[in-house]
Amino acid sequence: MTKNNKLKGIICILLAAVGFSLMTFFVRISGDLPTMQKAFFRNFVAMFVAIAALLKANVGIKVERPSIPPLFARCFFGTSGLIANFYAIDRLGIADANMLNKLSPFFAIILSIFILKEYPKRVDIAATIIAFIGALFIIRPTGLITETVPALIGLFGGFGAGTAYVCVRKLGQQGVKTPVIVFYFSFFSCVVTLPFLITDFAPMSPSQLLCLLMAGVSASLGQFSITTAYKYAPAKEISVFDYTQVVFAAILGIIFLGEIPSILSIAGYAIIIGVAVFRWYMNLKTE
Repeated sequence: MTKNNKLKGIICILLAAVGFSLMTFFVRISGDLPTMQKAFFRNFVAMFVAIAALLKANVGIKVERPSIPPLFARCFFGTSGLIANFYAIDRLGIADANMLNKLSPFFAIILSIFILKEYPKRVDIAATIIAFIGALFIIRPTGLITETVPALIGLFGGFGAGTAYVCVRKLGQQGVKTPVIVFYFSFFSCVVTLPFLITDFAPMSPSQLLCLLMAGVSASLGQFSITTAYKYAPAKEISVFDYTQVVFAAILGIIFLGEIPSILSIAGYAIIIGVAVFRWYMNLKTE
């Protein structure tokens, strides 16, 4: 791998971080709309972006039978994780919600044991334990339902995302193309959220509709940028830059929403990002 390709990979993953942080921002400023309604429009846009990618690459959507179970798991856990993340975004600071979602790689370490039969190194086990200790600083289990429950749901969002990522890797090993996975995930999410949209639809202003459409565009930017990033460089060398999403989200929250993260939250960010950087460094060192 050339230095030029590594630089391209870093730029793409930073672009993905911007895309995903903008998605959370647009979801937040879309206002007091049902979570399922927000999730539907986010995935509705992403589905058409995926269809365009399929047409451009001239790729069919047929999936072989052995790939159906991991594809369904990717869709199910990805959708439930997305809904949980959107719920948390509306009730926590967007930086806190982003950080809880970024626990997904640590969930993936655990889940890889059962799904991929990949057993983690001791450093990965230690990193996972420390990361979840950091999460406690963000969740702050005070006993107040209004504060703790949204944070726990946000944590479940990270679990859903981590499970989905492991399933994506499994599908990649089976030769399923990225646009196919994105299409089925987006289609599944739309089907799941559509009944809630119909029964609990809240009228939207043009600005709210625009925000949700922009959330979909931003999410698509993030999804395809991160896929492109890992084509240029291996995950072990550039994945740590994905944590800049929390920084971008915090900046958006401070400037536009007046959300100042608490000292405990900042301590949690430092622990989780710090252990992620350490794990990244150790992975490079052992190669």
